[in-house]
Amino acid sequence: MEKSGHHSTHPLQGLRVLVGRARHQASALSAGLRNLGAEVIEIPFIEIRKPVSYQPLDSALQHLENYDWMVLTSVNGVEALWERSKRLKLGKKQFKHLQIAAIGPATSKAIRKAGLNVDVVPGEYVAESVVKSLKNKVKGKRVLLARAKVARDVIPRELRKLGAEVDVVEAYETIIPKSSRLRLQAVLKDPKRRPTVITFTSSSTVKNFVELLGKGAGHGRPRPRKPVPSTFAGIQFASIGPITSFTLRELGLPVNVEAKDYSIPGLITAVASLVKASRNGGGVLV
Repeated sequence: MEKSGHHSTHPLQGLRVLVGRARHQASALSAGLRNLGAEVIEIPFIEIRKPVSYQPLDSALQHLENYDWMVLTSVNGVEALWERSKRLKLGKKQFKHLQIAAIGPATSKAIRKAGLNVDVVPGEYVAESVVKSLKNKVKGKRVLLARAKVARDVIPRELRKLGAEVDVVEAYETIIPKSSRLRLQAVLKDPKRRPTVITFTSSSTVKNFVELLGKGAGHGRPRPRKPVPSTFAGIQFASIGPITSFTLRELGLPVNVEAKDYSIPGLITAVASLVKASRNGGGVLV
């Protein structure tokens, strides 16, 4: 009975979770997991950096009246754009005429949190779906796409084919933190520190995770090689949503649980459900 009560207040007791979010973004996920009793290991798989220059983004923001649509593909993009807007003393009224498309629920939520309306959120949270959802809406229109420095070219290329004039501006840059490589490899090899669950909060964290294990192809836009499955024996993989899950599977990694609500609280709930299922089914997760 005592053990059961302990599990009810600390359902993740005995679970070791590896959090790979960027260092400045890890706190909410780590704190939520610790509050439920988990032991958390933080090794960032991704680092968010300011672009070399904000000039292109600032210029676009100062001439928002020239745009009909704005497309945002990540929470990081929303945060960078809104931060620059405030620095330029731009308010919600400067965005009022724009129609805004978000690639998924988390991005949409961040846009609404900034006080802006979201006109389009595609049913599937990938670039191709954004294009499909805008198919009959952008011909002859001018579109502002604010995103990471390195990103797929599907959206601008396909929107131009649909007759849109697209300006792509760099809002932030993502890099692989080299200092994480040895730490990650050491943790996976140490039975006393090896995680029970690894959480992934974006496709970039998945790709960089594989790169950090030394399986990648090099510089530029690497296409990581699929890792050897035995490397992750006994480890469960938790995904924040469909895009991240797609990338995990694409790189040969399992998706043991996917958050129903594509957010940090949703991911924490998903990890808890994974533990509950293992206990109810007599599994060996914890």
